[in-house]
Amino acid sequence: QVQLVESGGGSVQAGGSLRLSCAASGSSDSRYCMAWFRHVPGNAREGVAGIDRDGTTAYVDSVKGRFTISKDNAKNTLYLQMTSLKPEDTAMYYCAARTTFGCPVGYGVRYQYYDWGQGTQVTVSS
Repeated sequence: QVQLVESGGGSVQAGGSLRLSCAASGSSDSRYCMAWFRHVPGNAREGVAGIDRDGTTAYVDSVKGRFTISKDNAKNTLYLQMTSLKPEDTAMYYCAARTTFGCPVGYGVRYQYYDWGQGTQVTVSS
């Protein structure tokens, strides 16, 4: 099992940038697929970006070209660089991990991930 702790959330104006971090501990080897999800109350949790063990990345269309997921295996840390932020990016952002091949993103995939952090809030004002 992996323990995940997110940080880096905050409030920013539209057009601004933030970088989220997720520190992994426990059985945090490079076999894991790591992903970022976001959740707005009343909506389903959405996987926005994922990075597989070989560095292959996946993004939902709404963040392509604006968000970049990366990881530092030596530091056991996952990142999400968010640029050109929009008010609709406002959400609680969660780090998640799984040990199965592939990194599904989008809606309806949250139950394919087994380890979760506590979340970090991102608020984008217009």
